[in-house]
Amino acid sequence: MTIDPTTHKQLFLDDYAVEHMEGVERVLHQPKKQGPVLRADLDRGQNDVQSRNAPQWNAEKNIWEWFYWAYYEVPPHGPYARTDWFVNCYATSTDLINWQRPSLGLYEWNGSRDNNICHHPEKRTLYHIYRDEQEPDPQRRYKAMFDWDGRWMAVSPDGFDWTMLDVPHISSEDESHFFFDETTGHYTLLHKLPTEWGRSVWLTRSTDWEHWSESTLVMHTDEVDRQNRRQRIEALVADPNYLQPPIVDDGDYIAQTYNMAVLPYEGLYIGFPLIFNPAGTIPPPHDNFTGLNQTELTVSRDLHHWKRVADRALFLGIEPWDGINFDTAQIMPVGRPLVRDNEIWVFHIALRYRGHKDLYLAAGHDYTANEIGSINLAKLRLDGFVSLDATDSGSITTKAFEARGGSLRLNADASRGQIKTEIIDAKTKQVLAGQSGSMAQDSLDEVVVENVAPGRQVQVRFTLNNASLYSFWIKK
Repeated sequence: MTIDPTTHKQLFLDDYAVEHMEGVERVLHQPKKQGPVLRADLDRGQNDVQSRNAPQWNAEKNIWEWFYWAYYEVPPHGPYARTDWFVNCYATSTDLINWQRPSLGLYEWNGSRDNNICHHPEKRTLYHIYRDEQEPDPQRRYKAMFDWDGRWMAVSPDGFDWTMLDVPHISSEDESHFFFDETTGHYTLLHKLPTEWGRSVWLTRSTDWEHWSESTLVMHTDEVDRQNRRQRIEALVADPNYLQPPIVDDGDYIAQTYNMAVLPYEGLYIGFPLIFNPAGTIPPPHDNFTGLNQTELTVSRDLHHWKRVADRALFLGIEPWDGINFDTAQIMPVGRPLVRDNEIWVFHIALRYRGHKDLYLAAGHDYTANEIGSINLAKLRLDGFVSLDATDSGSITTKAFEARGGSLRLNADASRGQIKTEIIDAKTKQVLAGQSGSMAQDSLDEVVVENVAPGRQVQVRFTLNNASLYSFWIKK
């Protein structure tokens, strides 16, 4: 099998691009958390915000848009006294950091229309909303899936006035993630249905928003996740710095895949499975489980076959409780991350509690915070999901590919050491004349061989000394 570093960067989430490596370690990198960017409006009685949509660019208005849910601590007053106490809201931004809540004046809430509610509070929840810049019909510029015992399709010219489509709905439990796959032109839904491993991820796709493929199972947990669940709960309980689940029992629970956002990236699909680790069974009237929801990484090239990354290390993990932070019980991406300013921006939900607050009060927790959760931002180096690291000296030999000219480039950190690069003949394994270079700095785009000799099958051999290699590619 050959690889094609001229078409896509070659990353190291798995061994796809590697023929041989020695003395190196695959390291998963967690993004640097930046804190909340969208919080509950406490003055309006809100205590939580969530979304299953990433921010989207509106080229007509020249702004970022965000459709999200606002939750309320107490039932609202007025005609829309729903029992679930949350509404669909709308926010805008020019920089993805500072968000405004424009007064839309569409629906009365708590006696006023001065709010940013974007969908009728008595109707079913807008779950996924996608602004389709490539749609030729302006009346279908926005596409949505409504949460109503599954996912029901709708279209809109503006994201506010929706027309339901007379097409079959997609069966789903409460969680799902959606993205548009630019590489294939498919609308893609990863939704939740049960298997013997509980909550699991299924896949369905469409090219027209109306006809969807038969759902297939693509991701579920296994016995390793079950063992990890036990160890993670035990480690949590043993550390008083963390906010403890209000109920922890001896149940031998399975871990489950709560949901999975996906990012198409350099010829890969990078998945962000939220692994649910139950700690204890919640009795009626609340039911469900206490526990931890934390995000790992998976990788695929076809959306059907997924590999777990870096021995299932955590990509987004909970933090100790300091009385301020939010990510103490559940932390998950709202949707596909954004590639921006040579970084990967991961917008994620951060929840302080897993379970009704009465459980925490009964367990003696100091439940004084009015806010349950926020939507936060974490930033990752470009290509920075995983690196191959050598502390002293290590080597990596890539699989073969056809040299077609261009410059060989690296995304690597060799600021504490060096990376030596050699292009070798795939048959003889000999270094080609004039086809070597090195770097000794931290760079997202470092040229190590100016002119790759075309016309033969070659491989690249990297020798790392106290360095980290994130990706390599050839730029024509």
